[in-house]
This record gives sequence, structure tokens and C-alpha cells, in this order.
Amino acid sequence: MAKGFFGGIHPDYHKELASDQPIKVMPLPEQLIVYFSQNLGAPSKPVVEKGDEVKKGQVIAEAGGFVSTPVHSPTSGKIKSIGLHPSPVGTEMEAAVIIPDGEDEWAEGCDKERDISGLTPDEIKDIVNNAGVVGMGGATFPTHVKLSPPEDKPIDILILNGAECEPYLASDHRLMLEKGEEMLEGASLFARAINVDNIVVAIEKNKPDAIEKMKSLTAGMDRFRVEALGVIYPQGAEKQLIFAITDRKVPTGGLPMDAGALVQNVGTCFAAFEAARLNRPLIQRVVTVTGSGIKEPGNILARIGTTFRDIINYCGGMTDDTAKVISGGPMMGVAQYSLDSAVSKGTSGIVLLKVDEIAQFENNPCIRCGRCLTVCPMKLDPSALSIFAERMRYDETEEYSVMDCIECGSCAYVCPSKRPLVQHFKRAKAEIRKRPKKTG
Repeated sequence: MAKGFFGGIHPDYHKELASDQPIKVMPLPEQLIVYFSQNLGAPSKPVVEKGDEVKKGQVIAEAGGFVSTPVHSPTSGKIKSIGLHPSPVGTEMEAAVIIPDGEDEWAEGCDKERDISGLTPDEIKDIVNNAGVVGMGGATFPTHVKLSPPEDKPIDILILNGAECEPYLASDHRLMLEKGEEMLEGASLFARAINVDNIVVAIEKNKPDAIEKMKSLTAGMDRFRVEALGVIYPQGAEKQLIFAITDRKVPTGGLPMDAGALVQNVGTCFAAFEAARLNRPLIQRVVTVTGSGIKEPGNILARIGTTFRDIINYCGGMTDDTAKVISGGPMMGVAQYSLDSAVSKGTSGIVLLKVDEIAQFENNPCIRCGRCLTVCPMKLDPSALSIFAERMRYDETEEYSVMDCIECGSCAYVCPSKRPLVQHFKRAKAEIRKRPKKTG
């Protein structure tokens, strides 16, 4: 019996728009905009210049430290320019504009199948690192770092995150259905890297076909089990998922390893399979393009660097009354100001909504109804936090544990005053991070 967690909400999921659409491979666009830094942590450092010829899979930006990853060219071609471009996170980021040569030629050594049966834990971590694999659920934390816990933080369970609780999105769902064997092989490599024999595939019950598929594929594999989770948002958040599976709580300010757990997105598992078995770096991913504002919703295997404009056009274009384009899902995604933003390693979906579906946030006063307290999965006090943040009293927001906020948006979803709660918390966290770290 799957456990639950405190709080959470039940938004309209709209999964049916894309969940039955098989993955389609998008042809190469006329140009690709590849951001040099595509991971949480230290920014990657570009190693190419304007005019350089590149091959598919060639490193164009090297890792900027241990908590960082390299970035690779998604195809062969020429670097047209290097400069700042709109990005899915709402800011401009340095990127290389690559003009494909049409040959799609791999760099030397890439795309060669190898025997992975004898890989050591360190070799697995190196392969994952060199391939630029990051968390594919949106967080983009470098995967090799998650596979390298300190000796005093032993891990005894690996959880494969197939919950995909964000409304509209279906890329993980389709990967489990269409690439399940490869995904499990990647998961087995992760288990070997951290010496774990207890592997749980966690899937929300609104994906019965994926649950059945995973149960079929893991039949007879003693170390794997499939858990069908209750359908509640944000079930797929790491801390909530760990509690639902293990009944363990990640301590305040802690990481999953502090609860003896490692969580990996199912898409990350597939990327690790391709890196290890096929020697392919992370240069493409499945993106769900969906919502009432897109003419042909679907799940698209697109090269990293494909612009939102190109992928939307590939899906038939947007409807005339489309009012908002979101990178990610409607709960945690970021509204786009430009369709020149490009697919990055963390782009799980692009959601297009019409005007009557858009939440209109206002700066109305808090009426102290307490609804936000009942749905916050972290048991915070969003009402008090937002009031402190509005008054720029950031010390108080820190005292009220704003840094534990997972920015899921559950509080804003139920707020009758339509307050922009998550935006307040993001600002407070940013201001706190600017401060010098306390010593002594």
C-alpha cells in the first residue's frame, strides 16, 4: 500500500492530450542554439569559438568544477556565433548558434556500442560525467555527483522517479512505455555505482499502462519492485517521494542521502544507458509539447538546442488564441517571453495555454484563510512567508524556513486572493543566497 504525505493538491491533469502519443523523432532544424551551461552548480566553460567546425557529440563547453558537466554539440556543423540568447529559465544565457551541415557526423569514439557488464562504480561515474548527464526531471543536478555520496552517508535504496505529477507532461510516461528495458539497464548501472540492491520504480496510479509495463519488465528481477503511488501533486518531489516509499524524512536543509536514499528520474536512467552502452553523450531528449494552444500535441525527441519556435511549428503550430507558452508544466514551469528560447537538458515539456486557462495573479491582501497551510507539502506557513517577503523582511522568511520551499505552487493554486506566492518565495531565497555565509 503506497503511503502518502502531508498536503498536496489535485489539479486538472490534462494528461490525455499527449500521453497516448508515441515519441516522434524531430528532423534537424536549420540552426541550434546550445547554451554553454545546462546544469545546476558551477557553470560550464566554452571551449569553441565562432567559425569552428564541430562534430556530433564533440565537447563545446567543459565542466567548470566537480558539480558541473560538459556540454556537447547536438550535430555536426559550424559555429555561426556565440552570444547571449533567451533561455527557458527567463534570463539570457551565453550560447553557441550551430548551423548543421546535414551530415550529422559523430565525433571520433562516439556512437560505438560497448560491453558494460564489467564496469566498475568509478568507471560508471566517469562515463556519466563525461556524457554530461544531469537530472532530466528539470532540476539538472549533475548525475555523477549524486552517485558520489560521502562514506558517512550510505545509501540503501534507489528510487526511480516515474511519478511525473506535473499536469500535462507525459515524456517520462512515454519513455517507460517505449524505452523501459533501456531505462532499467541504466538504473542497474546506478545501483552498481552506489552498491544498492533495493530498487523501486515509483509511478502514479494515473499511468496504469506504465505500471503494468514496468511490472512485466521487472518480473523475476528480485532487486526491483514497482510502487503504484496515489495521484496527488507534488508526488514526484524528491522529499515527498522518499517519504511515500520509505516513510523516512529528509531533514531540514538536508539531501536525500541524509535519508539513505537516491532518487533518479527515469529519463536520467535512459540517458545513462545511452552514455554507457552506446557511448552517446546527452544531446537530445524527449519533450512533451501540449496544451490547448498547440494544434498537434505530442512527445518529441528533439536535439538539445532546438528552438521553441521550431518544435512548436513541427507540432502544427499554435492556435490563434494561444496566450502563454510555458517551459515545463503549469505548476513549476516558467512563462516564456520569446520563442527563441531553446530546448536544454532540463526541458521536459512545453505547454501552450489559451487566455481563459491562465491564472491571473494579483497583489491582493492575505485574508488569513489558512488554505495554503493545509496544502504545503513541506508544512511551511506560506501566508506568513509571503507577508514577510513583501515587506523585504528576509531574516524572518529564513527563520520561517523559506529555504525549505520546493516551489511547487500548491499554495498559489488554492489561494483565494490569487497572490503570487511562489514569486515572493523565489525572491526571498535569492536575497538570502546573496548574503555572505555565516562563519563560526
